[in-house]
Amino acid sequence: MAPYESEDMTTEGEADEPRTRRRRAARYVVPVTVMGLAAATIGLVPALADSGDPDLPEITAAQLIEKIAQSDVEQLSGTVKITTDLGLPNLGGLESGLASGAMGQGEDGGSSADPSAKLTELASGTHTLRVAADGPDRQKVSLLENAAEYSLIHNGKDVWGYDSASNEVYHGTVDESGEDREQQPPATPKDFAEEALKSVDDTTSVTVDGTAQVAGRDAYKLVVKPRQSGSTVGAISIAVDHETGMPLKFTLTPSSGGAAVVDVGFTKVGFDRPAASTFEFTPPKGAEVTEDGELDQGREHSGKPEKGPKPEEDLGKGLDGLKMLGEGWNSIATFDTGAEGGLPTGEAGGDLGGFLGSLGDRVEGDFGTGTVFSTRLVNALITEDGKVYAGAVTKDALVKAADAGK
Repeated sequence: MAPYESEDMTTEGEADEPRTRRRRAARYVVPVTVMGLAAATIGLVPALADSGDPDLPEITAAQLIEKIAQSDVEQLSGTVKITTDLGLPNLGGLESGLASGAMGQGEDGGSSADPSAKLTELASGTHTLRVAADGPDRQKVSLLENAAEYSLIHNGKDVWGYDSASNEVYHGTVDESGEDREQQPPATPKDFAEEALKSVDDTTSVTVDGTAQVAGRDAYKLVVKPRQSGSTVGAISIAVDHETGMPLKFTLTPSSGGAAVVDVGFTKVGFDRPAASTFEFTPPKGAEVTEDGELDQGREHSGKPEKGPKPEEDLGKGLDGLKMLGEGWNSIATFDTGAEGGLPTGEAGGDLGGFLGSLGDRVEGDFGTGTVFSTRLVNALITEDGKVYAGAVTKDALVKAADAGK
């Protein structure tokens, strides 16, 4: 990566078998992904928790980005705190049921130790994780709960999930050749940093905003902000370890102000190699063990659409016409669902229409009418003729995009 000239920086920017591998890669990458999330600390608060400002050598934004890119940390262990506040409506537990259904959980749906179910818990609230990593083939993350613990262990080709509350075990495998890892989303601090840097273009301001202490380590603060108006992103702040270049904390605050949308950061971290026993796992006596293939069969027999066309395949078909409008932080994704009439509303929608209407705002424009569903970060407009406009932009920006596309 070439150095930049200033602190305020801008740059320019199928066979069933392969499909099965991709699906399993996405499922089994959980240990690596969560480790990456924790390590890259895509966590966010309005201000980094610090205990004084360390006196560190001056560094430019370009040099700090280089430092992140050159970080090669592969061994670590520590504790991570994750807080997510997307501003989703309180559905009285309905959202958990919907998520479980989408993941194929619930009655006859599978194991409570299935990592895909546990991931949904990190989408809201505050959680504490214990994490450990030893290279690309060994990671462990434990979600600490009230009087219980959920652990996910990746050791070589094996991936184990264990839910102590139910005494259930989930077991799967990954391709030792590394093919699965190539299909995985970013997993290491460096991966996440590189992904974050992809947002840096001429619509972005990047600066170094002093220093801080995170998990007892001296760090620089890198701040990324949209230059454009209309984005729901206020700022992203990344605390970068002075010694290793590894991100220790990542903060995203919304343009509307208030608490961070997501806050993920180390409260304790060390870079010694964890003991090999950390990644060893044997199902406890009496535990119910579910293999991946058995889980798929269970979903098939329970009537859930696991066999035949997969939900992700159906979604893929619906997104064939996906287009991106705008640029930079104001990019909006749009596609046509093909479902004219939009969402059920008014008397025609009955109770469902009233429920959906209570979650969204009715809007009008040259495009017609539609409903905007909002969170503190991502908004989506569904028009009466079945088109969807979504992005980390304001409601007005979505209406303007729909008008322009009419």
